[in-house]
Amino acid sequence: MLTEHKLSKLDALIGQFFQIENTTYGNEKQPFVTHYQGKLKHKDSVKGYGQISTALEPYDLIAILRQEDNTQSLMLLPKIVSNSKNRPRMNLLMFLLTSLSVLLTGGLYGYKGELPANTIQMIWALIKSGWPFAISLLAILGAHEFGHYFAGKKNGVDVSLPFFIPFPFSSFGTMGAFINMRSLPRNRRELFDIAVAGPLSGLIVAIIVLAIGLNLSELNTLPLSADAGFGLQMEGSSLLYLLIKYLTFGKLLPQPPGLSGVSLVVYWAQYFFTGLPFPWGAQDVMLHPVAWAGWAGLFVTAINLLPVGQLDGGHIFQTVFGKKTAQFIFPVIIAALAILGLFWNGWWMWAGILFFMGRRHAEPLDQVTQLDTTRKRIGYLAIAVFLLTFIPVPITLIGF
Repeated sequence: MLTEHKLSKLDALIGQFFQIENTTYGNEKQPFVTHYQGKLKHKDSVKGYGQISTALEPYDLIAILRQEDNTQSLMLLPKIVSNSKNRPRMNLLMFLLTSLSVLLTGGLYGYKGELPANTIQMIWALIKSGWPFAISLLAILGAHEFGHYFAGKKNGVDVSLPFFIPFPFSSFGTMGAFINMRSLPRNRRELFDIAVAGPLSGLIVAIIVLAIGLNLSELNTLPLSADAGFGLQMEGSSLLYLLIKYLTFGKLLPQPPGLSGVSLVVYWAQYFFTGLPFPWGAQDVMLHPVAWAGWAGLFVTAINLLPVGQLDGGHIFQTVFGKKTAQFIFPVIIAALAILGLFWNGWWMWAGILFFMGRRHAEPLDQVTQLDTTRKRIGYLAIAVFLLTFIPVPITLIGF
């Protein structure tokens, strides 16, 4: 605890930038140093908070600024120094393991014919077959995470290098990647910048990858029924995926035989949200591995933009609309995922994860500063991207 003399000096220092109406000093039960109530003197809250933050650096203190009804709250706390450091070797190791996992997954997806019996030859064959998928998917994930990383660095936030997570023998060969924020953003604008940079960067690369992949893909006709021993995995559609397929092939795919006009519209409205009925005999695109990676990129973008908790979408939604609105929409999102779980049970897993982990939101040091108009517009764009990339029924499995 600071001495009475130092607290007096601290009061005088804060008083230069903050109109103090009430002061409370911390103790063993209240671990803050000082809690002031009043109002910033500077009309620009970014500059006002910045003045206080700079003035506190010699004291090893941080300031937390909150809005409380008609007054503002300024709490001073001891600065906590993170012991976590960048360990590039660990990041590199995780990336190499993920690359191998994604290569093998892409090889299993794209390899044609019988695999060699020899283990070494089989692995080599899968790697040679899997590199287009691996490079495409890792480029999307890398763009997403380095979007976060460089936005964090630009705003002076201590962020880690990306950690890639291998997940062998899964649909994509990876569980994605993440970065750690080892210090708090100063205000909502910085938090917004870091959150939105990832999905928008990844989306741009995903669209390019998908467009290339679809041009490498071929149209074919699905079987009329499921024969014994037959297995089929059908990817779901988002509005953006449907649009890019339409621009590539000039038709909505899959296109059921014998349907046109109103019947086709009714079919698509039902199929889009439920995955039923399965389009037996329909014409559809047989995805090239690069196109599969692009589809995965759109799916990952939508998951990250779910407006819940610690997800990118949760940060974006809260900074744009406020904490109360974010808390209001939380049960709506959970209920919607639970209902969609009737058609793809993976949503039940996500509903459970988000129910227990999605209640907390990141809170910057300064919560008085609001987003500017430009950032709000980008936030609306991010919400539109979520609606365009969300896939109600991501995967349909037949015969597995």
